[in-house]
Amino acid sequence: MRIVDGGRCLATRFEVRRPCRADHYRFSCFFPVYGQVPLNTVADLTGACEFDESHESLTGCPPTTVFFVPQTLLVVVLALGAALCIAIGTVVRQRTAAEVPVEDNGVLGPIAALVRQPIWWVGTVVGIAGYALQAVALGLGSLLLVQPLLVLSLLFALPLGARFAHRTISLGEWLWAAALTASVAILVVVGDPKPGMERAEARHWVVICLIGIPFVAACVVAAHRSTGARKALLLGFAGGALFGVAAVLTKGVVHLVSRGVVPLVTSVELYALIGVAVCAITLQQSAFQAGALQASLPATTVMEPVVASALGFLVLGEYLAADRRVSAVLVVAVMAMIAATVALARSSAGDESPIPVSP
Repeated sequence: MRIVDGGRCLATRFEVRRPCRADHYRFSCFFPVYGQVPLNTVADLTGACEFDESHESLTGCPPTTVFFVPQTLLVVVLALGAALCIAIGTVVRQRTAAEVPVEDNGVLGPIAALVRQPIWWVGTVVGIAGYALQAVALGLGSLLLVQPLLVLSLLFALPLGARFAHRTISLGEWLWAAALTASVAILVVVGDPKPGMERAEARHWVVICLIGIPFVAACVVAAHRSTGARKALLLGFAGGALFGVAAVLTKGVVHLVSRGVVPLVTSVELYALIGVAVCAITLQQSAFQAGALQASLPATTVMEPVVASALGFLVLGEYLAADRRVSAVLVVAVMAMIAATVALARSSAGDESPIPVSP
């Protein structure tokens, strides 16, 4: 159930905990039904209760009977949960991929060797859980809100990587962590991201393919001709860009789920998402295994939110509800977020043992 004010969603869950009249029933709704109800009406079983103008209580019902969760708060909690799972999954998969010798690479890179290791599957399952939380968050909120929050996975990965490497976190790392947290908070609170369309139109995907496919192909071809840090950097750019596209596809697929099975299985987005996700994961693992995580991890971590946010703004029509007076603050916050992301990603990559590259 969504309660909206001029198209702006105010809440996704509310609950009448005890009857305030004989014809009222207990009800609860956790996820939005795609449709809108008037602001002054609560669409319970009877429609008898009405919201007052303060949005804090129900006319005719004791205020204590209402449990009100703003949608933005729910999206933030889901995105932070996703970031935590992504951090754990990434650290485990990084360390596992780093131990695969180059000569064990197959046609798809190190994937064939990794799938035989149980610990890699642990990291993968946790990563899938993070993706599920991300999908739910994208179904409720905008890419401009969710994707910057996912960058905080580096914040969670910092102590995990330090623990595995048996070292302490330096003062500089704590300062970068604080900068990352502050910049993301500014983007979310001051920027106040607003949603746009749920799905991209066909003409938009044509343009995305015309630009994205040559970019990814160029990165992959150049990576095969390179070694060491340059190879890892190029594969990281390609994988991160595909993850950004996958985020846009995920938002569209979640919207289709609400419409039923037939629209979902007959849509192009579902199969495009599967293909893009497989390619992105393969490129990411190849970048991790290339031998220079200090190059690949920052590239992947920065490219995903940049591409996803850009597509959310340009393709889905999402925007930041901020006036010109705070635009400079938001620009500084974006720059600080990118700088902190690169610094923390390099620090996290520094915890991994380098892999010798075959001649």
